[in-house]
Amino acid sequence: MYWLITLMTLGIIGLIVTGVMIELHPTKAISGKRWFKTAIGSNLFLFVGAQALLVFFGIQEVAAAPAVVAATGDISMGMGLGIIGVGIPTAFSTVAAGIAVGPIGAASLAVLAEKPEIFGRTLIYLGLAEGIAIYGLVMSILLLDKL
Repeated sequence: MYWLITLMTLGIIGLIVTGVMIELHPTKAISGKRWFKTAIGSNLFLFVGAQALLVFFGIQEVAAAPAVVAATGDISMGMGLGIIGVGIPTAFSTVAAGIAVGPIGAASLAVLAEKPEIFGRTLIYLGLAEGIAIYGLVMSILLLDKL
Protein backbone atom coordinates (compact mmCIF):
# COMPACT_ATOMS: atom_id res chain seq x y z
CA MET A 1 0.00 0.00 0.00
CA TYR A 2 2.87 2.37 0.77
CA TRP A 3 4.35 1.96 -2.70
CA LEU A 4 1.11 3.33 -4.20
CA ILE A 5 1.26 6.37 -1.96
CA THR A 6 4.90 6.82 -2.98
CA LEU A 7 3.90 6.66 -6.68
CA MET A 8 1.21 9.28 -6.14
CA THR A 9 3.64 11.51 -4.27
CA LEU A 10 6.21 11.24 -7.06
CA GLY A 11 3.55 12.12 -9.62
CA ILE A 12 2.56 15.22 -7.68
CA ILE A 13 6.18 16.27 -7.18
CA GLY A 14 6.80 15.86 -10.91
CA LEU A 15 3.82 18.06 -11.75
CA ILE A 16 4.93 20.71 -9.27
CA VAL A 17 8.50 20.76 -10.62
CA THR A 18 7.22 21.00 -14.21
CA GLY A 19 4.87 23.84 -13.23
CA VAL A 20 7.65 25.73 -11.46
CA MET A 21 9.93 25.38 -14.49
CA ILE A 22 7.19 26.65 -16.79
CA GLU A 23 6.48 29.55 -14.41
CA LEU A 24 10.13 30.59 -14.14
CA HIS A 25 10.92 30.37 -17.86
CA PRO A 26 7.61 30.37 -19.77
CA THR A 27 8.89 31.07 -23.29
CA LYS A 28 11.98 28.89 -23.06
CA ALA A 29 10.26 26.01 -21.28
CA ILE A 30 7.26 25.56 -23.54
CA SER A 31 8.57 26.48 -26.99
CA GLY A 32 12.13 25.23 -26.65
CA LYS A 33 11.49 21.79 -25.21
CA ARG A 34 9.01 19.21 -26.40
CA TRP A 35 9.30 16.98 -23.36
CA PHE A 36 7.06 19.12 -21.13
CA LYS A 37 3.83 17.76 -22.64
CA THR A 38 5.13 14.24 -22.24
CA ALA A 39 6.25 14.91 -18.67
CA ILE A 40 2.93 16.40 -17.64
CA GLY A 41 0.98 13.61 -19.34
CA SER A 42 3.07 10.85 -17.81
CA ASN A 43 2.89 12.41 -14.33
CA LEU A 44 -0.88 12.75 -14.57
CA PHE A 45 -1.18 9.16 -15.81
CA LEU A 46 1.05 7.96 -12.97
CA PHE A 47 -0.98 9.86 -10.37
CA VAL A 48 -4.41 8.79 -11.63
CA GLY A 49 -3.31 5.18 -12.09
CA ALA A 50 -1.79 5.03 -8.62
CA GLN A 51 -4.91 6.56 -7.11
CA ALA A 52 -7.13 4.00 -8.86
CA LEU A 53 -4.92 1.19 -7.59
CA LEU A 54 -4.95 2.70 -4.11
CA VAL A 55 -8.75 2.77 -4.12
CA PHE A 56 -8.90 -0.82 -5.38
CA PHE A 57 -6.37 -2.21 -2.92
CA GLY A 58 -7.76 -0.08 -0.11
CA ILE A 59 -11.24 -1.52 -0.62
CA GLN A 60 -9.79 -5.03 -0.74
CA GLU A 61 -7.93 -4.41 2.51
CA VAL A 62 -10.98 -3.00 4.28
CA ALA A 63 -13.22 -5.80 3.02
CA ALA A 64 -10.74 -8.41 4.28
CA ALA A 65 -10.49 -6.83 7.74
CA PRO A 66 -12.50 -8.43 10.53
CA ALA A 67 -15.73 -6.78 11.56
CA VAL A 68 -15.37 -4.04 14.16
CA VAL A 69 -17.69 -4.07 17.12
CA ALA A 70 -20.16 -1.18 16.91
CA ALA A 71 -19.76 -0.36 20.60
CA THR A 72 -16.24 0.97 20.12
CA GLY A 73 -17.53 4.13 18.44
CA ASP A 74 -15.44 3.71 15.28
CA ILE A 75 -16.86 4.92 12.02
CA SER A 76 -17.49 2.20 9.46
CA MET A 77 -16.50 2.52 5.84
CA GLY A 78 -20.11 3.06 4.79
CA MET A 79 -20.57 5.83 7.35
CA GLY A 80 -17.34 7.48 6.24
CA LEU A 81 -18.41 7.41 2.59
CA GLY A 82 -21.80 8.77 3.63
CA ILE A 83 -20.17 11.69 5.42
CA ILE A 84 -18.02 12.41 2.37
CA GLY A 85 -21.17 12.27 0.23
CA VAL A 86 -22.85 14.79 2.53
CA GLY A 87 -19.95 17.22 2.09
CA ILE A 88 -19.84 17.03 -1.70
CA PRO A 89 -22.87 19.32 -2.37
CA THR A 90 -21.40 22.01 -0.14
CA ALA A 91 -18.00 21.75 -1.83
CA PHE A 92 -19.34 21.92 -5.39
CA SER A 93 -21.85 24.67 -4.65
CA THR A 94 -19.18 26.76 -2.94
CA VAL A 95 -16.86 26.42 -5.92
CA ALA A 96 -19.74 27.29 -8.27
CA ALA A 97 -20.62 30.34 -6.17
CA GLY A 98 -17.00 31.49 -6.32
CA ILE A 99 -16.98 31.09 -10.08
CA ALA A 100 -20.24 33.05 -10.34
CA VAL A 101 -19.28 35.86 -7.97
CA GLY A 102 -16.01 36.65 -9.75
CA PRO A 103 -17.41 37.99 -13.04
CA ILE A 104 -20.49 39.47 -11.38
CA GLY A 105 -18.37 41.36 -8.86
CA ALA A 106 -16.04 42.65 -11.57
CA ALA A 107 -18.96 43.76 -13.73
CA SER A 108 -20.72 45.43 -10.81
CA LEU A 109 -17.59 47.39 -9.90
CA ALA A 110 -17.27 48.54 -13.50
CA VAL A 111 -20.90 49.63 -13.59
CA LEU A 112 -20.66 51.38 -10.22
CA ALA A 113 -17.81 53.50 -11.52
CA GLU A 114 -20.17 54.90 -14.16
CA LYS A 115 -23.55 54.80 -12.35
CA PRO A 116 -23.29 54.74 -8.55
CA GLU A 117 -27.08 54.87 -8.16
CA ILE A 118 -27.54 51.20 -9.14
CA PHE A 119 -25.61 49.88 -6.14
CA GLY A 120 -28.69 48.05 -4.83
CA ARG A 121 -29.19 46.10 -8.06
CA THR A 122 -25.62 44.89 -8.08
CA LEU A 123 -25.99 43.65 -4.51
CA ILE A 124 -29.05 41.67 -5.55
CA TYR A 125 -27.12 39.99 -8.36
CA LEU A 126 -24.24 39.19 -6.01
CA GLY A 127 -26.71 37.81 -3.48
CA LEU A 128 -28.24 35.54 -6.10
CA ALA A 129 -24.82 34.19 -6.96
CA GLU A 130 -24.03 33.59 -3.28
CA GLY A 131 -27.35 31.80 -2.92
CA ILE A 132 -25.85 28.89 -4.82
CA ALA A 133 -23.56 28.16 -1.89
CA ILE A 134 -26.41 28.42 0.58
CA TYR A 135 -28.47 25.91 -1.42
CA GLY A 136 -25.58 23.44 -1.27
CA LEU A 137 -25.23 23.97 2.49
CA VAL A 138 -28.95 23.39 3.02
CA MET A 139 -28.77 20.24 0.92
CA SER A 140 -25.86 18.96 3.00
CA ILE A 141 -27.75 19.65 6.21
CA LEU A 142 -30.77 17.74 4.90
CA LEU A 143 -28.56 14.82 3.85
CA LEU A 144 -26.80 14.84 7.20
CA ASP A 145 -30.15 14.39 8.88
CA LYS A 146 -30.65 11.17 6.88
CA LEU A 147 -27.44 9.62 8.27
